[in-house]
Amino acid sequence: MPKTAESGSEDQLIKEGDIAGDYLERLLDILDYDGDIDLDVEAGRAIVSIDGGEDLVKLVGDRGQALESLQELTRLAVQQASGNRSRLMLDIAGWRQSRRDELTELGTRTAQEVKDSGQSVRLRPMTPFERKVVHDAVAAVKGVSSESEGEEPRRQVVVFRDK
Repeated sequence: MPKTAESGSEDQLIKEGDIAGDYLERLLDILDYDGDIDLDVEAGRAIVSIDGGEDLVKLVGDRGQALESLQELTRLAVQQASGNRSRLMLDIAGWRQSRRDELTELGTRTAQEVKDSGQSVRLRPMTPFERKVVHDAVAAVKGVSSESEGEEPRRQVVVFRDK
C-alpha cells in the first residue's frame, strides 16, 4: 500500500510540488499555452497554481470539471514518480480560490437561513472540494450543522438546525 503525503514532511511536499510543476509545464508546452506555475505548501498539502495565460480557462472547464480531472492526472504523475499518494491541490487561473469564496458565502448564507427558519436545506450536487468548503462555512455558524448525502456524482450538502 502506498504511503500518503499526510505523514510526509514539508520537504516531501515540496518535492511533490516540483514533480507536479514539471508535469504541468510539459502539458502547457504541448498545448502551447502560456502560464506561470507557482508552488506552495499549505495545511499539509502541496498547492500548485497556474496563472497568467488567456487560454488557461479552457483547462478549468465547465464548473471546474476539467480542473478536477487535471488535478487527478497530476496526482497520479506525482504518485508514479515518488511512490507516494498525493493530496496535491491544483488551481488554474484563480478559479478554485474564487469558487471557494462563492461557496463560503453560499454556506454562510444558507446556514443563516436554516437557523432563522428552522427548515433544512438541500444544496445541489457538488464535488468533494465544493462540499468541504460549504461544510467549513456552515460549521462557523452556531446552531446549525451539515452533512453530505447521496452517491457521487450526485452527492449533496444538507444543512439543518441543531436539535
